[in-house]
Amino acid sequence: MRFKKIVIKTARETRKYFFRLARKYYKRRYLWPAIKIFAVSIFLAIVAMEYFDSLKILPPVPESAPAPAVTENFDDKIGQMLMVGFRGTEALPDSYIAETVKNINLGGVILFDYDNPSKSAGRNIASPEQTKQLVADLKKYAGGAPLLVAVDAEGGRVNRLKPELGFINVPSAKDLGNAGVGAALESYWNLATQLSNLGFNINFGPVVDVNVNAKNPAIGALGRSYSAAPEKVIALARSFIAAHRSFNIITGLKHFPGHGSSESDSHLGLPDVTDTYDKKELLPYERLIKESAADSIMTAHIIDRDIDPDYPATLSPKFIQNILRDELGFDGVVFSDDMQMGAIVDNYGFEDAIIRAINAGCDILIFSNNGTNYDETVPYRARDIILKAVSDGRIAKDRINQAYGRIMELKEKI
Repeated sequence: MRFKKIVIKTARETRKYFFRLARKYYKRRYLWPAIKIFAVSIFLAIVAMEYFDSLKILPPVPESAPAPAVTENFDDKIGQMLMVGFRGTEALPDSYIAETVKNINLGGVILFDYDNPSKSAGRNIASPEQTKQLVADLKKYAGGAPLLVAVDAEGGRVNRLKPELGFINVPSAKDLGNAGVGAALESYWNLATQLSNLGFNINFGPVVDVNVNAKNPAIGALGRSYSAAPEKVIALARSFIAAHRSFNIITGLKHFPGHGSSESDSHLGLPDVTDTYDKKELLPYERLIKESAADSIMTAHIIDRDIDPDYPATLSPKFIQNILRDELGFDGVVFSDDMQMGAIVDNYGFEDAIIRAINAGCDILIFSNNGTNYDETVPYRARDIILKAVSDGRIAKDRINQAYGRIMELKEKI
């Protein structure tokens, strides 16, 4: 880690040196442009060296950082399988979220800048200073295992850390796809630096959806895809992952098995990709898993009736177990996309969806509490449903232990 920082610092100092030299001789018309190009080239070359080096292995946990405490309490294991959203720019000791983290051994929280149920700004994120304090306070309430504090900071339109609130500007995936890997490396290094300074330990990205349908209202139309070419998507995703790994920030590839060909938005309903899905949408997952570049993976609420005629990927073992785990060989943590999105709540019951998602292979279920309604009982209801399903034999105890083991292994990386 220290070596990588030195490399980047050296690159930046080299660039500054040549800029100063060029200004000294600015009267010579052609010298300034030539030296500027040379300096930028050196900078990008050295950053690229760091990028490829960081892909080789995930930075080890510092020796001073203890491994997550393992619990034999079954209730606590189930609590680790839940990630929830909440309201508030503070997390005081007697607040709802502080009590929830402590009471059910909550696995993670996800922060937003905007509250959809009330149509108001300032839900959790108001400024860099406030956000840093909120994240630090949230982490204090965790029990034995560290709390995952997540954010959707893709860049462009899907970025909870808005420039108008004092955060850095991060271009969209589409813009960086057009700009190239060099520009992506620099942008994502800056993003990861900011996330690290704020205390976040997981960022749900990169989006590796291939831009099959450029008019897709959930992906293409929002500039969330790097390209219609899988190889380009893979290359840009590597830069995102490399930058975040340099700061021990977990990433999550999304949205498995690929949301790029859909013609509707899973926030609003259940997209059917049976007739639009292209097999090339699976290539980024196949390649990045093979390269050990997938820290975690998030599912898509899409249905492909050629694979599963009844259930979307999030609720389907045919997608998660058969394809993702058995065929592609992924054995890490699988996050569900938000279980309160229209694709799920409008088509499947709350209890049924939870049980099916876990049995399908989802290890952590996300309840953003940022859809149509806000309900502070959601994490408690979800926990009780899982406990009862285990008691009734509808979810095997081994499945809970399997998910818990993966979660503990993931948390060792932060």
